[in-house]
This record gives sequence, structure tokens and C-alpha cells, in this order.
Amino acid sequence: MAADILDLSADVVTLARELCDLPSVSGDETRLADAVEAALREHPHLEVLRDGDTVVARTHLGRARRVVVAGHLDTVPVTGNLPTRLEDGVLWGRGTVDMKAGVAVQLVLAATLTDPVHDVTWVFYDHEEVDASLSGLGRVVRHHPDWVGGDFAVLCEPTAAGLEGGCNGTLRAEVRLRGVAAHSARSWTGVNAVHAAGDVLTRLAAYRPADVEVEGLVFREGLNAVLVHGGTATNVIPDACVVTVNYRFAPSRTVEEAEAHVREVLPGYDVVVVDAAAGARPGLDDPTAQDFAAAVLEVTGGRPSAKQGWTDVARFSALGLPAVNFGPGDPLLAHTQDERCPVDQIHACLAALRGWLTGRRPEGLPLGTS
Repeated sequence: MAADILDLSADVVTLARELCDLPSVSGDETRLADAVEAALREHPHLEVLRDGDTVVARTHLGRARRVVVAGHLDTVPVTGNLPTRLEDGVLWGRGTVDMKAGVAVQLVLAATLTDPVHDVTWVFYDHEEVDASLSGLGRVVRHHPDWVGGDFAVLCEPTAAGLEGGCNGTLRAEVRLRGVAAHSARSWTGVNAVHAAGDVLTRLAAYRPADVEVEGLVFREGLNAVLVHGGTATNVIPDACVVTVNYRFAPSRTVEEAEAHVREVLPGYDVVVVDAAAGARPGLDDPTAQDFAAAVLEVTGGRPSAKQGWTDVARFSALGLPAVNFGPGDPLLAHTQDERCPVDQIHACLAALRGWLTGRRPEGLPLGTS
């Protein structure tokens, strides 16, 4: 197969379409990573590094501060929504929101900004849409932390061209219930573990999640049952049932505090934490973050809000980098059959990032102007 060629001097929307139309479902990113690496190596102002299907490109200009701008290459599975199509100023197709439009913005700027006011590390990583243990960014953080070191990070996750600071933490736990198996014709001889789940579900249904203000941004928490498993046959009283709960908690809580809260809501039950990740505080008091927020405000008129979910900004926060989410596309459309991204948001993100990294701010630039 001939090598795929990406033209980084092309219009950003054209490039976004090319990125979407190349295969890149999680686990199948190699072809796209090859194309991204080859395109970046054409630009001598960049040092290009690679680990697996993660590509890193960075400047070495001796600037006082280094910023990291990151995005993932993979998508969830395609469901008949490729190739892309452009209709009435909207780009349709898998990956347009999550997050090839943002990656296109990164690539255009990586290629064209030869003299930014900060040194820049551009990160394009694999395996974001699957188990966190497979994350290309996580792998680089473990094996090459110096590749992604810096003073501030922007993750180009979809935010509808708004700036979203930090992110919630997430915890997944299993509430394990036990009973006694019996023939269903003689149910009184057993103890039904599925019925025991009723009290757990009632407690969760009655739970009132908190809105927590952290550094001026309000994070919405949530504690919900997401899976229920129990029973072995239609004529057997089940002797085991597992209710899986997911707690989304404000970044002011540690993982340990989040676990303690879940146990407080479900006292006396066998609660086993099976996965957890800390959130990230907004970090908008950082001077570089404030400068970036001002650049976004000048282009879009939008003010920072909280990221209601977990993103890889938490990985940067763990490294000591304040980090924000900023990218084109409505996150509510990510992974949907009708995934689509307005072109004006792509241009707005390009303009804001370019203005910030060059120090040349557009005056009164309306949303959608590049």
C-alpha cells in the first residue's frame, strides 16, 4: 500500500476530512500515525519522536516556558458514518468531533508556527477510546516523561470551542451481594441476592449529587448504578448479584476521599473499588493559563467552565502541569451516529491557538473567522 500523504499546508477543514477518512479505530492507528509522523518530519523546526503509535513533535527555541498541546488519533468504531461529508458549513462523520478536527488544528499549527512565543510540544497519541491502561499518552508519561514535560497543557478534546478547565475524577466500584441458591419452586429455602440489590438501588436513586465549586468553576458530581449482574438460570434463586456504580467526583476530592464517600452512601455493603482516576483542578490561576483564556475570550467570547467528565488533562495535572480542554465540536455529539462539527468552530480554535502562540491577538474577531 502506498504511503498516505497529509498536506499540512492545506485548509484545516480539508485536513480534518483526510484525518477522519483514514482508518484509526482504537488499535488500528498505525496507518494514521505513520502519515502524521511523515508529515511532521518535513518540517525542520520540529524534533519528531515516536513511541508505538504516539507521535511527539517539539520545538527547541530556548523560550522561557514550554506548553504542550495534545490530541488523540483514535476513534470509536465506525458505524456507516464515513467517509466524511461537508454540508452547509458542517463536517459530518466519525471522528469529526472526537477528535480529528482538533488534531487538524494541531497539525496545521505545528507545521506553520516556526517562531512561537513559547516552546511547544505537540502530542498525537493512540488508544484513548479504550481501557486507560492502553493509553498512548499514559505510556509516554510512564516511559518518556521528559517528552511531555512543560509548564502548561492544552488538550484538544471537543468543547464546542469553549475553554473547560480541569476535569472530574471517576471511580468505579462493585457492590457485591450474596444470597443462598435454591430451586425457584422452593424459594423459601434460599436467599435471593438480586432482591438484596433493591436497597442499593433505592439508596442510589435517592442520592442527591453535589455541585462543587473549585477555583471558581462548578463541577457537577454524580453517583449512579451503571450495571447489574445476577442469576444463573430462570429456575434458580440467585446466590450472587453485583451492582456496578460509577462516581464522578469534583477534583477537590482525592480518590481516597471519593471511595470513602461511596462507602458512606452504602454502609455495611461489600464495596470493592475496581477502577479509579483522580480529577484535575482547573489551574486557571497560572499566568500562562490566564493568557490562553484571554486569547480564547477574544476569539469566541466564551469564559471558562468546568469539564464535566474525565479527560487526559488529569495525566498532565499529575505531572504538575495546569491543563485545560479546548477543541472544536460539541462533546454531546461524540460517539454518536450523527457525529458532526461546525466548520466555524474549527476555524475559531485555530485562530485562538494561533493568536496565543504567536502573541498576535485578533481584535474583535467573530466566531468562525480564521
